[in-house]
Amino acid sequence: MKPALIIIDIQNDYFPGGKMELEGSSEASLQAAKLLEAFRAKGLPLVHIQHVSNRPGASFFLPDTEGVNVHANVAPRTAETVLQKHFPNSFRGTKLLEHLHALGADHLVIAGMMTHMCVDATTRAAFDLGFSCSLAHDACATRALAFGDERVPAAQVHAAFVAALAGLYAKVQNAAAIAAELAI
Repeated sequence: MKPALIIIDIQNDYFPGGKMELEGSSEASLQAAKLLEAFRAKGLPLVHIQHVSNRPGASFFLPDTEGVNVHANVAPRTAETVLQKHFPNSFRGTKLLEHLHALGADHLVIAGMMTHMCVDATTRAAFDLGFSCSLAHDACATRALAFGDERVPAAQVHAAFVAALAGLYAKVQNAAAIAAELAI
């Protein structure tokens, strides 16, 4: 198995003071940083995914703003791959699939934001494209949602989406467990 780390949308607008603050973004980014360091230490491939909003009416991740930048906790180094996307699925309209194939990667370790949107869409797409996946549940964050008159707290949104991905789409573990497996 040849793993690659995919860090999805850990960008400034999701943090306190940003235009779309998520619950637990700081804590999740620190867990993602642990994975990032583990991959760097082993010389394993990694990809930073950066969402840049280009749809009319978008209110966050706008081009040429501080909010669109990758957060300092997981900032890419000069030689690391950064792919920009415009859709929730990190494969759609990007060179991610070609890049991963060129690396020979067959197993993706996924961390990022938002659990219910881009993490979910990318994990499902990766599985459909033939990759096995590990999802670092504590290296992901999301926000509360509403359905009709019902407000769904962020913790429940996160738990529901992680539970839906667990098993078929991904092996769900915390970042420490995934990093420990890399050390073997």
